[in-house]
Amino acid sequence: MNLEKNKENAIAYYKMAYEGDPRIAIELYVGDQYIQHNPDVADGLNGFINYFERMQKEYPEKSIEFVRCIAEGDLVAMHTHQIWPDNDQYVTMDFFRFDDKGKICEHWDSIQKIPETSANPNSMY
Repeated sequence: MNLEKNKENAIAYYKMAYEGDPRIAIELYVGDQYIQHNPDVADGLNGFINYFERMQKEYPEKSIEFVRCIAEGDLVAMHTHQIWPDNDQYVTMDFFRFDDKGKICEHWDSIQKIPETSANPNSMY
């Protein structure tokens, strides 16, 4: 496994899909199967495409920043900052599994809205 290449590909894949080109992201970065664990997104390639096309249509002004990316074995983990309409901000953690051909084949995530106040002075990043 090429850990640096997997990190680059995971970021490029997610950025491309998030910004409105999920079909191209699938063509470039995903293998023959795609297992989805996010309960809001249907399993498989079409579920991913439909979700991100809908998000782009409904929320074209959303943005994403990739804060950190870590790779180990066949997994890549990303920590992102997303800003949606009305300045709703979210911290997300995504995990991607790569197949033996270096293609993404599985995805998990956790999403938390960043609260207005915190019990400590530390950011969520």
